[in-house]
Amino acid sequence: MSSGDDFLARLKEYEGRAAAVAGVGKDPVNEPMIRHWCEAMDDGNPAYRGPDAIAPPTMLQAWTMGGLSGHEGRTDAYDELLALLDDAGCTSVVATDCEQEYLRPLRPGDEITFDAVIESVSALKTTKLGTGHFVTTRMDVRADGELAGTHRFRILKYAPAQHKPKGRRPRPVINRDNAAFWEGVGRHRLLIQRCEGCGTLRFPWLPGCNACGCLEWDAVEASGEGTVYSYVVMHHPPFPAFDPPYAVGLIELAEGVRIVSNVVGVPYDEVRIGMPVRLRFERYDEELELPVFSADGGRAARVGHTGRAGQAEHEGGEG
Repeated sequence: MSSGDDFLARLKEYEGRAAAVAGVGKDPVNEPMIRHWCEAMDDGNPAYRGPDAIAPPTMLQAWTMGGLSGHEGRTDAYDELLALLDDAGCTSVVATDCEQEYLRPLRPGDEITFDAVIESVSALKTTKLGTGHFVTTRMDVRADGELAGTHRFRILKYAPAQHKPKGRRPRPVINRDNAAFWEGVGRHRLLIQRCEGCGTLRFPWLPGCNACGCLEWDAVEASGEGTVYSYVVMHHPPFPAFDPPYAVGLIELAEGVRIVSNVVGVPYDEVRIGMPVRLRFERYDEELELPVFSADGGRAARVGHTGRAGQAEHEGGEG
């Protein structure tokens, strides 16, 4: 990898040069996208609904994205910078963070335009992912010609580090509030709490009902059927015993509650919202077995049936 002062000076020559010029949002700000965003984020703020609705400010970048076909406004300078880093061995990329400033609300019907500049290229940095350079771009987003906000986006272009031997997965924290849940996992049963006062199902396990406050509960066994309500693909940061990238899903069970778990059985980039999944239990070492959800078209292990799992023993409530 090129890492000397001369190479850094070449990278620094790109600072201040345009990364995108006269970009145009592919769609005006619109109510369907606002609704989809709010559903995905579980954001019920009334400001985002009705005749005077505004778009959630954090959607600022969404209106500038080019989708699968991309944008034509990206400059040669930005492509040259990335190619220079590729030639230096920094062939991998990961988005690290972004910063946004909001100057005016966006409303349905606003036409979005934008320009972006290469704001900075860092000196050589060593991270757990590998060694490389952080590249920061600043995008100015305009609505009907008026500056609406800025979006700084930072990536790391790096040469992957050599992986160290895998460690053990972290152990779950088991206490008197969730012990019965983990006892169920040990018997290959996914148990959901049920309030004895109002019958509300709840997950994760809690000492009391968040609907009526009742401290008494029993448990039902999940059928194992569910769908992917939302998901993320984990690239960074890396943890011992995990092999990124991998999919972590928010799974909506047939019973109506949701659980966070790994989605397995298909490549991480094939996971989709709404995908049917089924519970299975996966052993990671001699001590640890966890519930995961398989989207592999029916090869998952079958599990139990919905029904009362009996009163789990607990002290001072359950979680």
